Amino acid sequence: MERLLNLTITKLNGTTYDLESLGITLKEFKPRSPSPIHSSESIEGAQGEVDLGTVYGPRIIDCSFYMKAADLTDFHLMRDEVFALFDSRQAFYITDGYNPGKRWFVKTNQEYSIDQNRIYGFFDISFVSFKPFSESIGTTLSPFTFDSDLWQIGEGLTDEDYKYSFKTNTFRIFNAGTEEIDPRELPLIITYKGASNKLTITNKTMGDVFTYNGTTSATDVLSLNRVKVTKNNVSVFGQTNRKVIRLAPGWNDFNMTGTSGSFEIKFDFRFYYL
Repeated sequence: MERLLNLTITKLNGTTYDLESLGITLKEFKPRSPSPIHSSESIEGAQGEVDLGTVYGPRIIDCSFYMKAADLTDFHLMRDEVFALFDSRQAFYITDGYNPGKRWFVKTNQEYSIDQNRIYGFFDISFVSFKPFSESIGTTLSPFTFDSDLWQIGEGLTDEDYKYSFKTNTFRIFNAGTEEIDPRELPLIITYKGASNKLTITNKTMGDVFTYNGTTSATDVLSLNRVKVTKNNVSVFGQTNRKVIRLAPGWNDFNMTGTSGSFEIKFDFRFYYL
């Protein structure tokens, strides 16, 4: 039977390490609550302060492990392997076995030591995720099937047939995460292929309107990649209204104008969870 309390590490080059198969056992996986950062302002003569809003700071995840070496010589080799696995000069992704469809982008938060008891080593690591959210492993352009091993219960998805590629001027986009997708903070790629004249994309749910004041032909590709806008990989940001399209949690209703003939628009993003 598969052991659910396990940790998987995925490096930026795509290499994945299953710690259990390496002889490293996860004992505890404990994400701390979000850390609120409040902004306020005092007004002379008024009691209290004015609430200017709250954001969340980095998220801490506390983990406990033990490792089992083959013998005393192997222990020292495994110790060095652990240090290499959690090398934090580059951030990496971690996924715990109870939430196989979500991952955290982390670095180790501080130094740690491995306590030796013959062939066993015991150690605790505090990870820091500079964004306070976990994210879906799958993207909206991945297959929405549970046998794809990308999704899990608890990601806000049902058995509905979700679509993120459209050939019509009106459509709906579902953001299954708990968090708003703002491309100034989180990745969002919108790709339009087809002819157009002053293409306008409107998210009626958020009230966001993006306009490209130029034209495209049937074979041109217009890409909104976060805050960058390109036409056939050449920047055309100066020909836009300099606005972004955000996605609210749940359903977002869209409308497009300026299209001509057949076209296709795609939305590529992950879901983010508090």
